[in-house]
Amino acid sequence: MSNYKPPYTITSKILDLTSKIAESMSELKHSSNQNLTLMLRKKNRIKTLAGTLEIEGNFLGEEKITALLDGKRVLGTIPEIAEVEGAIRAYQELENYSYDDINDLLNAHKILMSEILTTAGSFRSSNVRVGEHIAPQAHFVPELMTQLFDWLNESDEHMLLKSCIFHYEFEFIHPFSDGNGRMGRLWQSVMLHNYNPLFSSLPTESIVRDHQQEYYKALEDATELGESTPFIEFMLKMILEAIVKVGKEVGNKVGNLTENQMMIVEMMKVNSKVSAKLLAEEVGISVRKIEENVAKLKKLGIIERVGGTRGHWEVKEKND
Repeated sequence: MSNYKPPYTITSKILDLTSKIAESMSELKHSSNQNLTLMLRKKNRIKTLAGTLEIEGNFLGEEKITALLDGKRVLGTIPEIAEVEGAIRAYQELENYSYDDINDLLNAHKILMSEILTTAGSFRSSNVRVGEHIAPQAHFVPELMTQLFDWLNESDEHMLLKSCIFHYEFEFIHPFSDGNGRMGRLWQSVMLHNYNPLFSSLPTESIVRDHQQEYYKALEDATELGESTPFIEFMLKMILEAIVKVGKEVGNKVGNLTENQMMIVEMMKVNSKVSAKLLAEEVGISVRKIEENVAKLKKLGIIERVGGTRGHWEVKEKND
């Protein structure tokens, strides 16, 4: 049994944010339905992938990521496409990882980076510096990561807090030669999913991307302070923002649209060229009923057809 405990302080801000997250997740659970949740999961997984990659300077974007998910070829450099394909594969396994198993973390890194690093799935063997931060020497990494996972297994701390603490400690150790940012965010998502499966439908990484400079500053502030407290506060804020964003989307749609119409809108967001036939198959109603619902959505100004029969659908977000 390890005596290691990462340094952090539970502040009133952390307690307040944790309480708000629990309350917001409860509201989201009651306002969503299974079909809509599945639709949101696919759409927000694309946002998640784009977000975590853009933080690292890969701007292939949501449209091309969607195309790659659909098995299509896209224009981009070999490294860009390799990074996206690795991220797609790593996140596809998100629900199968055991958050407290160090071997699963190594396997996830192998999946994420196999086309980019010859050392994918192995801890670094050289020393690294990240900006002003000099990471622990390479020979300490296996022991530090073992201690971190021992703490993860033994700690009774709330999973929301554990996920933030782990994320910071992981970035501090910087255990891999590349892919540490992506892995830290992925593993926090693995932990959050373990806490509540609804987290798989939240685009937390894309919210972090929208606050990228604050993300880096929170990491720096925590390192300067010598404990992860500022980073915990920042990440809880991002998690709450992601829940509130999806909650508004779900809540407003539930109020304005039927379940079938919500599914049609979500499918059009995921695939702007989706056909009436495919919509009928996915929603489980006839093509004629799809056409009736599409006509109503157009009349409400929620969707618009651009470019005729060979064109695409645009969702106007008036229902958000």
